Amino acid sequence: MSTEDFARARFAALLQQPWTRLVLARPYGAEPGLQRVVVRPIVLKGAPHFSFVYSHSTRDETRNLAPADGLARIGQLIGGSFRNAHLFNATHETQLMLSRKGKGHLVTHATPPAEPGLSEDASATAAASPTSAAPAAPAAPAAHDRAKQRWIAIDRPFLNALGITTPQHQLVPAMARKWKQINKFIEVFAAALARSPLADKDKLRIVDFGAGKAYLSFALHDWLQHTQQRTAEVTGVELRADLVEQGRRTTAGLGLQGLHIEQGDVRNWPVGVADASDAMDVMIALHACDTATDHAIHLGIQAGAAIILCSPCCHKQLRPQLLSPHPLQSVFQHGIHAEQHSEMLTDSLRALLLESRGYDTQVFEFISLEHTAKNKMILAVKRIDARPAEEARALQQVDALKQFFGFREQALQTLLSAG
Repeated sequence: MSTEDFARARFAALLQQPWTRLVLARPYGAEPGLQRVVVRPIVLKGAPHFSFVYSHSTRDETRNLAPADGLARIGQLIGGSFRNAHLFNATHETQLMLSRKGKGHLVTHATPPAEPGLSEDASATAAASPTSAAPAAPAAPAAHDRAKQRWIAIDRPFLNALGITTPQHQLVPAMARKWKQINKFIEVFAAALARSPLADKDKLRIVDFGAGKAYLSFALHDWLQHTQQRTAEVTGVELRADLVEQGRRTTAGLGLQGLHIEQGDVRNWPVGVADASDAMDVMIALHACDTATDHAIHLGIQAGAAIILCSPCCHKQLRPQLLSPHPLQSVFQHGIHAEQHSEMLTDSLRALLLESRGYDTQVFEFISLEHTAKNKMILAVKRIDARPAEEARALQQVDALKQFFGFREQALQTLLSAG
């Protein structure tokens, strides 16, 4: 029996024992936009079922299946659509991973008492086929109408300190959108982390530019330290001195280690630290106005960040350049069209330039943010393997767009050309 067959058989056997959650990750041959599937045992109308949540880049879909049909569907998804499978019970997580060469690997480790985070690491393909087996006996199946799953527990101390919850751990109504944003951001980050070169790294160095009141800095630090049990050095960088002081007081009041709030600007922030081995692992820049986003991306690339997360704002640089003689000049003469096209073109160029530097890049709708209607996110994850042909093709596409639209300069391209 091959290592692949052996690993699949053992994993299929584990599906017949009590478990609480199954996460299918590393999409392979899946429908476009499908990122992962989470399966949980539930009770629906008094009968056991499996709840499948299909997470796409812009939406989630839920499907509930009877146990036999659910196990059959799991068998189809593993291997047919996903490389990795992560099976959780009350005390352990078992990871099924297959290499591209078809070698199977099965790893089991203990999980912390809190809800385990997702460690969808390694490149893997798996196929378990439990269709002929008896339905699994779920461990304490949850009621279908239970409270919605959240990435951050509502009783975490930082939430009260930041005014998101009351001292009794009740959500402050006015902070409902911020609470949603925090959880969605952690969800996006967790998926990126699981497929990045950082998946197995115990210590992460993260810089969050334009941190504001540092909601996301606190949330990311708490999720990594508390849920993931990793060492996290998170630095929130903010220009406004009053917000910096407020963040520092909150950090000190909570006695947090590894979370720092500093005053600074992304345009002149130091790239690295003492040596390259302690470079920036993750760069975050939300609501960086106009070319500040380009400076942030350039800084992340320079610092060797494996994950770059940006939510661009105010796309001003290309707009006046679109008004030069051009086949679409009659379109761009309308302000709203010029604004929409400059935004789309700018972020497309940023994605292509990131791809030319070895990143897998997505541009997608995030959620409606609290302080701006802008809800687009650029997510870039450093590739584990080099793909020079794809990088060269991305640069060719940049040149083609530049020639077609006739613009002279784009900030990120200029910064990368300068080194």
